[in-house]
Amino acid sequence: MYTTDMTFEKVLNGFFREVDCSQAVFSEFAPQFGIDKVTALKIAAIFGCGMWEGETCGAVVGALMSLGLKYGQGYDADRGKKNLMLEKAGKFKKMFSDKYGSCICREMLGYKLPEEMDQIKAENKFETVCSHAVVDACRICTDILNEE
Repeated sequence: MYTTDMTFEKVLNGFFREVDCSQAVFSEFAPQFGIDKVTALKIAAIFGCGMWEGETCGAVVGALMSLGLKYGQGYDADRGKKNLMLEKAGKFKKMFSDKYGSCICREMLGYKLPEEMDQIKAENKFETVCSHAVVDACRICTDILNEE
């Protein structure tokens, strides 16, 4: 059984000081697949803030990487496995976008990154949007990982 202990308080205490959204989500699940937390943080580091361009939300990317650890295919070219992975990823993206209106960082925040970072910070968007997105991404991902 896959678990998460990600809470809003945990995000506020670590997320803003130490790690980005992608790192927070991916490092929550990677150890459950045998990847140590430091390695997970490094792998996910570049994906925060929509790859630092406001593209796909880092919390979404972290969750999708986690789903890939369970459902992803390797060189075995197992089409059924790939289709299952894509189904799980699609389910995650739908559930997440149903809650946030999008999986795109700049659409969720209402600002362009990195150009409008000052406005994002002034309006506390990282706290009011991103921290909740991290918690919800972890919860949705946990539910999908525990299906079957």
